[in-house]
Amino acid sequence: MTYHDWFTQHAKKHHAIVSRLEHLSDEEVIAYFRYDNMVEHELDFCPLYAKGTRCHEMEDLNCYLCACPHFRFDDDGIGVEEGAVVKSTCAIDAPGGSRSVHVEVIHHNCSGCTIPHTDRYIRGRFDRDWGKIMSECEAN
Repeated sequence: MTYHDWFTQHAKKHHAIVSRLEHLSDEEVIAYFRYDNMVEHELDFCPLYAKGTRCHEMEDLNCYLCACPHFRFDDDGIGVEEGAVVKSTCAIDAPGGSRSVHVEVIHHNCSGCTIPHTDRYIRGRFDRDWGKIMSECEAN
């Protein structure tokens, strides 16, 4: 699956959930997306939920911003470094992020970064339209 395909599919899943929650306040919507609630009520939102695992080992993991507004991707490549095509990167070079090289392709690995998964961070960027928050991610 390409980054673009995942991004588009995830936006639809996110929108479907938020649409069902329109009667809730913004704070209640943010609370709804906490991992413990999502794994119980929205099993199809993330393939890790069915396994009972988390993408990030942190207390109070919030899944509202599954994917980070600082993640940048282009399935055709953002650039080339040392003969490898860079397909994704972090716009802020966040601590905890790393790079993975796979057969002449470089991907950004966010698994060590927890920045977008706190209630506080989400509140500061909150919009019920996930696509607006994530609008700078796809670099085309």
